[in-house]
Amino acid sequence: MIIPFIATDLREVNASVLAYIGDSVYELYSRCHVSAKTAANSGKMHKVNVKYVSAAAQAKAINALLPELTEEELDYFKRGRNSNSPTMAKNAGPVDYMNATGFEALIGFLFMDNQEERLDYIIAKAFEVIDSEATV
Repeated sequence: MIIPFIATDLREVNASVLAYIGDSVYELYSRCHVSAKTAANSGKMHKVNVKYVSAAAQAKAINALLPELTEEELDYFKRGRNSNSPTMAKNAGPVDYMNATGFEALIGFLFMDNQEERLDYIIAKAFEVIDSEATV
């Protein structure tokens, strides 16, 4: 796994950086998940993938996961959620967008802290939540 050196203490890393990294990590996991489920052309896989990476889907996933988060994970989620983002999603309300940003910050933290098992668990649970509502 590639772990970039950004800071020795992840509490010093800006929440937007964690969300930026988390967005990329989650996108890769999602693409792998969709590829395993759907052997189709890239256009169809992209449409399915959007169901996982949309702010609304991420918000639903994190809302379902909140009771399972550790105190530290909850802190990183809240840092991301409460950060002042200069942009807003085109197809999501502000609350969903903020929760999705918190989710991505959590994913970024777990990735950069090299917590592979926990990262895999959180993403697998997110996919379960999203799969229960999505039709593939």
